[in-house]
Amino acid sequence: MSQHHARAAGILCRDPAFRLYLDRRARAKFSADVPDGTHSEEDAGDWLRKACQVSSRSELDTNPQAGATFRLIRNRFNRWRAKNRNTTARETT
Repeated sequence: MSQHHARAAGILCRDPAFRLYLDRRARAKFSADVPDGTHSEEDAGDWLRKACQVSSRSELDTNPQAGATFRLIRNRFNRWRAKNRNTTARETT
């Protein structure tokens, strides 16, 4: 089965809701002074590559561990988005 994690990662990093998730995750997990709107598309890509321990998104399609990490991140984000749907819809438009 062909994996398309690299493409999905690009789409995810362009999603304003994902970048908002990263802002709020940084505050909740690390008590960072990160206001909403801090993470850019480039920041999201950098964060994702670091979290998946790859230097290029294309590795997400060929490295099983990196692909598994990406799926975990995407699933956590989707759960967060579902739980915060009313809040994120207003703030990302």
